[in-house]
Amino acid sequence: MALETQDVPRLELEAVIGFNGHVFSGLKVHPDGEHLIYPLGSTVILKGIADGKQRFLHGHTNNVSCISVSKNGEYIASGQVNFMGFKAMIIIWDYAQQTIYAQLLLHKAKVEALAFSPNDKYVVSLGGQDDGSIVVWNIETKQAICGSPASAHSAGHCLTVQYLNTNDNVFVTAGSGTLRVWELDLANRKIRPTECQTGKLKRTVKCVEISEDDEFMFCGTTSGDIMKINLKTGLLCDCGPVKTKYSLGVNVLKILKSGDLLVGSGCGIFTLCSRTNFKILKKVQLEKGVTSIALRGESQQIFVGTEAAQMYRLTIGDFKAQLISTGHSTAVSDIAIPFGTSELFATCSGEDIRLWHIDKPKELLRITVPNMTCNSLHLMSDGHSIISAWNDGVIRVFAPESGRLMLIIHNAHRMGVTAIAGTRDSKRIISGGGDGQVCVWELHPWGQRLLETMKEHKATVACIKIKSDDKECVTASSGVCIIWDIVRFVSLQRVIANTLFRTVCYHPEEYQIITSGTNRKVAYWDVYDGSTIRELEGSQSGAINDMHISHDGKHFVTGMDHYTSAAYYVTHCVTKSE
Repeated sequence: MALETQDVPRLELEAVIGFNGHVFSGLKVHPDGEHLIYPLGSTVILKGIADGKQRFLHGHTNNVSCISVSKNGEYIASGQVNFMGFKAMIIIWDYAQQTIYAQLLLHKAKVEALAFSPNDKYVVSLGGQDDGSIVVWNIETKQAICGSPASAHSAGHCLTVQYLNTNDNVFVTAGSGTLRVWELDLANRKIRPTECQTGKLKRTVKCVEISEDDEFMFCGTTSGDIMKINLKTGLLCDCGPVKTKYSLGVNVLKILKSGDLLVGSGCGIFTLCSRTNFKILKKVQLEKGVTSIALRGESQQIFVGTEAAQMYRLTIGDFKAQLISTGHSTAVSDIAIPFGTSELFATCSGEDIRLWHIDKPKELLRITVPNMTCNSLHLMSDGHSIISAWNDGVIRVFAPESGRLMLIIHNAHRMGVTAIAGTRDSKRIISGGGDGQVCVWELHPWGQRLLETMKEHKATVACIKIKSDDKECVTASSGVCIIWDIVRFVSLQRVIANTLFRTVCYHPEEYQIITSGTNRKVAYWDVYDGSTIRELEGSQSGAINDMHISHDGKHFVTGMDHYTSAAYYVTHCVTKSE
């Protein structure tokens, strides 16, 4: 039975926790001074600074790679990445209506950077390394005016583009061994570059800022210094700091009204430095590399984004960083909701486990195990512990209030622990590993005891669900789901399909299980004889990675491959079961 989606209403997104800190200069303050603009996955988010209310711009088909805001605030432009061989879309949004104004399709694979002209006549787009072109677009006609290769054949690829502040016909591009000033010849529909001369200094430029009077431009480099270029002559004027350079390079720059520079480095150091000799005037250390700097009003309030998916607020006066938003910086592997309440939930991503309050939404607790990866987690029904599965083959049990490590089970699985679940009585843990084994552990005040290891799976155990009576469980792996008796430690039934099962769950009445995986189908199975009851198309493109069914059994939700970047919310339409 095919899934009919034409007449099904769209699920409305209520809130998102997160920020893609890997997009350079992705955090913007709208000219109205009331909203932050930033990307997360394929969505552009508008967030009220005062009330925190979020609004969402949907339209991209893949991750947003760059954002620019027009000078008068009327338009927002965003570019995306795409698969090799496919074109990457640019969307110009009408800010007031929060709708798509124009869709521009020309670059291959990725849009690297975007910039609006000072009077909002044009937008210039820079393609990624596989595209290598620069295109000027007319905003009014929504058409391309002209294009050109972004850099010379002897130079590397471009990384950034910036318009001058007073001239609609001049902009700058920079990158690996290339630094050019471009002039638009509208009559002949051409753009002509002028190479800037840096002498013996060879640098890869990551960011460019232009002074308010368009006299100088400042270029942040991967070498950790800043080049000052005269825009009229195209010659290098200065380079600094001379002694102590910025570790891991200068990622982002911003010029204040005073002419001084705000500098964000790859090592997380954020500084205010002098415009004359680049001497550091103020400094603060942030978590991971700084990737965005946005100014509000007359440069008195500063918003900073980092690679750790964190946003900070500072003022020029005290230069103290206040954390205003945090989220995971890598893919979210699992999510768990405690028994008996919907106010809290826990997530794991990379080396972090985080506990959140759903109303704010606010981070309550963060547990970090350096250099490890948490694959799965579960909140025990008694509320006294968080059990977690890690790639080093260890099961770790933490206290949910303090994050204290309560118990550690070494060598639980040889090839890492990949799935975990706890019984309703909170006395046993069921774990699955990359070795295909399913282990049953009994918890005691003095530690734990391995009750049994069950070895029928031939591949990684992807998911474990336990029956409400704590006597049976079902495990999913490549091509097979097995229903186990966890009292006698034998297999009761198995269901087989030509797919990599990613997820499985019990129907609330527990006489059926529901499975899905890489074949994009959702299947109902009888737990007694293992026969297929029915099957439906759960996704039109991409594997189904996760699934959950409501307590009354009338609805279930699925999450698919093409929205894994938005891992906190339901990514597909609700389907009623009969």
